[in-house]
Amino acid sequence: MMNWYTNGPQYRMPYGNLPHYQAYSHRQQTVQGQATWTEGGQVTKCGIPWSANQYMTAAVSANSPYQCGQTLLISNPAIQARDIIVTVVDEVPGYPANRINLHRRAFIALGASPNQGIINIEITPSPELEAQEWGKYLIEVIQVGYPNYNVVEYDKTGETQLAGNQIRETYEFVLESPQERITIRGTVVYNAATDRIVSFDIREVNQ
Repeated sequence: MMNWYTNGPQYRMPYGNLPHYQAYSHRQQTVQGQATWTEGGQVTKCGIPWSANQYMTAAVSANSPYQCGQTLLISNPAIQARDIIVTVVDEVPGYPANRINLHRRAFIALGASPNQGIINIEITPSPELEAQEWGKYLIEVIQVGYPNYNVVEYDKTGETQLAGNQIRETYEFVLESPQERITIRGTVVYNAATDRIVSFDIREVNQ
């Protein structure tokens, strides 16, 4: 249920049992690489569709350290502050380890033209977000709630121990569309003993 308030949209819904996201063990630094683009396909090695995360998806080399479902921050050094967050959904045989194949929409979101074919990029695994499983969950909810926006920045801004085993975590996400740039604050309350979400809240923050 989406409720709209004068201070921006808010989405609140209790959940009894949501998936537990495993933190990835890889903690690489930013690497220089290249990106090509694809229209995607029906079947992927990861079993995750190219349409996931509003097509902010990518295939990686079979020799790369990145795993299915992992989140990567992709930057275009040719354009200041042009970053996107993509999910690994497939594998490309024969590619160098530092080359990825972005969905066409993700390639364009980096400010590149498909006519370029290949561009230089910087690849940063997102260990902070991967380790913060509920932050990763929120980013997926935000992508559904804001289908025409790309998440370009994120930050965990707080964690509070509540009564019993409940913990509240707060994150801020910067979203960008061709028309505007907005900030979304997401809050999750979960039971640390059961890894179940009690509630979550998403709202726009007035800057």
